[in-house]
Amino acid sequence: MRLRESRLWGVAARGMAMGAADVVPGVSGGTIAFITGIYQELLDSISRVGPHALTVLRRHGLVVAWQYINGSFLLSLFAGILISVVSLARLIGYLLDTYPIAVWGFFFGLVLASVIPVLRRVPRWNTGALFYVLLGVLIAIGVSELRPAQVPATPLTLFLSGALAICAMILPGISGSFILLMIGIYPHVLTAVHEMQIVKLLCFAAGAVTGLMLFSRLLSWLMHHYVARTLAFLGGILLGSLKIIWPWKLPTGQAPEAGDKLAPLMSNTSPWTYAEVTGESSYLLIAATAAMVAAMIVLTVDFWGHRQGARQ
Repeated sequence: MRLRESRLWGVAARGMAMGAADVVPGVSGGTIAFITGIYQELLDSISRVGPHALTVLRRHGLVVAWQYINGSFLLSLFAGILISVVSLARLIGYLLDTYPIAVWGFFFGLVLASVIPVLRRVPRWNTGALFYVLLGVLIAIGVSELRPAQVPATPLTLFLSGALAICAMILPGISGSFILLMIGIYPHVLTAVHEMQIVKLLCFAAGAVTGLMLFSRLLSWLMHHYVARTLAFLGGILLGSLKIIWPWKLPTGQAPEAGDKLAPLMSNTSPWTYAEVTGESSYLLIAATAAMVAAMIVLTVDFWGHRQGARQ
């Protein structure tokens, strides 16, 4: 019993790390789930929530149904995510505003190091696996090349945006909040949250729940039936997403964000060009140190998880 309670606390801690990552537009909580060893369990547990779970509930009762969907795991994980989003959103926002290069450097190192445990789990390498790595890289780079649009916040667009964002959120490498920024819905969702626009929030939440139920089933099926191709593709997604979170960026124009506001279009540049154009320090040493610390954390967690799995 104590062992189970201890594990649930560990799951909640992983959820808090996922929530912290999801706050940052460009970093996916799915990445954290993968490197902490709960990605497959997360997909399988979510995919069991559905009509069959209701059948189990009706025939066998609440306890069996709760065990069927791995309810304690899901409750602990999503409680951790919620706690993190509520408590850390303001802190991470402050750090991004005050020390942006260091923060992006940390997440760059985190995502780069995450490629190693993902690709290491590919059971066999061949031309097909390499193709899916390349496909993942190209898709992630293609997403990074999108420019902010301005989509009206109708019930339908909010529903579809919620479904799209949650699908991206559980994919390692692509951030749901980044997708919302690119399609122009992000400001509307923030406004709905701040002003408690219940109808809009319900539309968005309904889309998120629907997308999560459907996409988790697809990913879980792929991970069980086409594990080599799926892992290779996810590794490619992580590699390609590095373009999104490169720490040194310069504005190249402006695009509509919401209403009359304009958001800068950013493009990657070198630390030296950044310092020359902005007249500010590139903070290269600080960013590199933050990236190495993040990489060490990821590789340590992966080593520990791999060792624990070997013992079991």
